[in-house]
Amino acid sequence: MEAKAKTITEHRTHDKDTGSPEVQIALLSSRIGNLTEHLQKNVKDVSSRRGLLILVSQRRRLLNYLQKKDEGRYQAITKKLKLRK
Repeated sequence: MEAKAKTITEHRTHDKDTGSPEVQIALLSSRIGNLTEHLQKNVKDVSSRRGLLILVSQRRRLLNYLQKKDEGRYQAITKKLKLRK
């Protein structure tokens, strides 16, 4: 719970922001990181792998939306989260 609150405060655009695309992308990225770590240890966990693919595609859709809406914000969040090289 504390990690989620910390992520929200780091990526929010204003004081009461909890649902902007930047916050959602950051939260999904942290969940993706945790699931990736889990799947490296538990290779046969197919249901978690499916969940990981769903999270990755959801993050990709949010990134596509943000790229169409505001290129500067897209560049900032991808650089901040190190999603693109």
